[in-house]
Amino acid sequence: MANLKLCFITGPHERVMPLLDGRVKIEGVENLVSTISDPSVTFWRQLTFGEFEISEMSLSSYLIARSKGMDMIAIPAFPARRFMHSELFINVDSGVKKPEDLAGKRIGVGDYQQTSALWTRGVLEHDFGVSQYEVEWWMERSEDLSHGGATGFAPPRGIKFQRIPENKSLASMLVNHELDAAPVSRAFRPEQNIVDRSTRIRASGGDWSKVKPLFPDKIAEGTRFFNAHGFIPANHTIIIRGDVYKKYPWLAFNLYSALLEAKKLAEETLARRIPQSLVFGPEYLAKTREIFGHDPFPYGVEANRKFLQTTIDFSYEQGLTPGKEQVADLFAPSTRTV
Repeated sequence: MANLKLCFITGPHERVMPLLDGRVKIEGVENLVSTISDPSVTFWRQLTFGEFEISEMSLSSYLIARSKGMDMIAIPAFPARRFMHSELFINVDSGVKKPEDLAGKRIGVGDYQQTSALWTRGVLEHDFGVSQYEVEWWMERSEDLSHGGATGFAPPRGIKFQRIPENKSLASMLVNHELDAAPVSRAFRPEQNIVDRSTRIRASGGDWSKVKPLFPDKIAEGTRFFNAHGFIPANHTIIIRGDVYKKYPWLAFNLYSALLEAKKLAEETLARRIPQSLVFGPEYLAKTREIFGHDPFPYGVEANRKFLQTTIDFSYEQGLTPGKEQVADLFAPSTRTV
């Protein structure tokens, strides 16, 4: 077995860090050169240039890339999960009081094809009856810097689609009520009344007191979704570039095994890593496990079949992919039964 030098780009996920900092090794890989990167940059770089042998990847963009013939294979490890639809904020002047009120409104997204936008549209439609065709969608990222720019994105037929001007942002348009709803949690922290400085400049003249979360109690909404569907949606997976996988097919199993080991190590040390500033951190951990069980981040095909099938279904019904792949076919064969 070769002793490879490979480059891996990903975010600083606690379930992956033991692999990045060397506590866990990939068998057959002598040197793993890691790059820590924001997901939006990671996916754009990998989809556009294919720079890295191993990469974190947007699940939605992965489905689209495969449908376009881009050569990569995933392993069933999912480092990031969250209730993506619950991150919407609304301008109170929109008249929106509940998710159902978003029908006929203007909703902003960072990148139309990104997984969080895919799940936001899917949950709004299937859980709250807001058809994707009843909404005016506004996309922030420019074509040359978006995931879609790398995969040849075109707005699906029948969708009301606009691009946000370069001198504006999701945050500035929401605060000035040019949008009715948008995911702006990175810019706005209502519990601290903090607005990101760059966003404040671009959103000058607006009244941030009018920006409120669509779901004031995210824990309650997350619990509702989990009880209804049985999973926390994942938005990212890990892929191996196709040429590397073809040359070293054993890498998929070894990488997956290492990621399982890294995840186990992160879980075993979680309680010890709760910051002391979180006074009720241990109680929150106990509550998380009470609601979601001891492993809210399961790996493997079978443990994630329902959410993966839903992701495939959403992608097809939203016009992002021309057909529905089989869940198992998304992953390297050696990892499907682990």
